[in-house]
Amino acid sequence: MAVMTLPDDDTMVTYPSGAVSGHGTVLHVADHDSGTVVLTDRTPFHPADPRWPDQGPDHGLITFGDVTVPLLDCVIGATDGAQLSIGDEVTVRRGEPGWAFVVAHVIPAGERPPSVGDEIAFEVDADHRLRLSAGHTGCHVAALALNAALAERWRKPVRTDGLGHPDFDQLAIVSSRITPDGAVDNYRVGRSLRKKGFDIDGLESALPEIEESINRQLAAWVAAGADIQLEIHGPRLTDLREWICTLPEGIQRIPCGGTHLRSLIELASLAVELRADVPAGDLTMTTTVRRAQAI
Repeated sequence: MAVMTLPDDDTMVTYPSGAVSGHGTVLHVADHDSGTVVLTDRTPFHPADPRWPDQGPDHGLITFGDVTVPLLDCVIGATDGAQLSIGDEVTVRRGEPGWAFVVAHVIPAGERPPSVGDEIAFEVDADHRLRLSAGHTGCHVAALALNAALAERWRKPVRTDGLGHPDFDQLAIVSSRITPDGAVDNYRVGRSLRKKGFDIDGLESALPEIEESINRQLAAWVAAGADIQLEIHGPRLTDLREWICTLPEGIQRIPCGGTHLRSLIELASLAVELRADVPAGDLTMTTTVRRAQAI
């Protein structure tokens, strides 16, 4: 959609540090098929990333003047100053000269929109954020336990994770969806993975044993209360952020733009279920998190 006077720099974001409220200044307002798009200089809302849509958008409210409206969606957009694309419309890569990446807040089209220059008050649904953060943390930790449980199935050297195990998760991942207090990860165990040295013989029949091994390891890590950090390399949307988990066996750090817990001590339990269709080349891991305060 054609627009004018668009931002020339990435949105400043405060959700990486855990913010669930804040204020911002409206930079642009535009009509869109999904509703009214509001761009601001800063936001505490975590947006969906169309490149890798694992963690969905935050829920919440925005207030300007005497008007409070619900957030219908929150998604990453991109602008070159003359046009704005949001979500799946974005075709440029981050870092492309002349483009800014922004957080697009979508509010109902029928509501009176704010004006450029208005001050916005943001209020994130803190419980929904917490449940997504727990699911995202559980997803990463479960992937490390999956790597460990499958380590003996590799017949060739491949890249390893921070604990020294072959990184099955990163080598085989097809999609990941973070859910409130959980996650669903889909892996491809087809010909290309076999060429890299992964042995699929007997994988389906071995799933109960593999699952048990993963869950034993996860229980031990939860009991240890492993520390988690999010290292933030800058305040803007596309600045690097790294998830760092310090486990008894080592430290894992990966680039991650999502939100997270700060320690596994916040969990009561963390467990997975596996299912596979090896002839079709599919393996799915469903992770379930129980937070300590939710017992």
